[in-house]
Amino acid sequence: MAEPSTVARPYAEAAFKLADEASALGAWSEMLASLALVAEDARVRAAASDPRLSDAQRAGLFISVLGGRLTAEAENFLRVLAQNDRLGLLRQIREQFEMLKNEREGVIEAEVQSAFELSDAQLKDIVQRLEKKTGRKVRSHVSVDRELIGGVRIVLGDKVIDGSARAQLAALETALKA
Repeated sequence: MAEPSTVARPYAEAAFKLADEASALGAWSEMLASLALVAEDARVRAAASDPRLSDAQRAGLFISVLGGRLTAEAENFLRVLAQNDRLGLLRQIREQFEMLKNEREGVIEAEVQSAFELSDAQLKDIVQRLEKKTGRKVRSHVSVDRELIGGVRIVLGDKVIDGSARAQLAALETALKA
């Protein structure tokens, strides 16, 4: 069976094309975020997987929950997802849509993990250095991970920059064992 991300890709690309043609990438991003959030609710998941409901009723469930916050195109998109039994892929569709949107806008996402809370100046310095290194605008998401002991660990796409004390201690341990 195909991976969910593989199955979600054509739907994300279709949504991106619709949004791009309407110059509405931001609006679609918000709509897909709302749809993904609704899809994660256990009650909605249970109702959407009820075999007694028709495709139109399953799509209608999402449309009614979001009450007027979807465009006609987004409602049609939902109907297509329901017909193809893909409502459960909304989170993956949203993630892939965001990757396409970020690529178009020249943005890269950075997960910044720090052993301690970062000040605004520290985070700004990290972001500036990453932007200089990548040549793209960096959107950072910061979290605190006390297990790093000290320093930061940055995940930038498929690259990891690990400047944590934990990584340095692991490297030292490896060197000493050799």
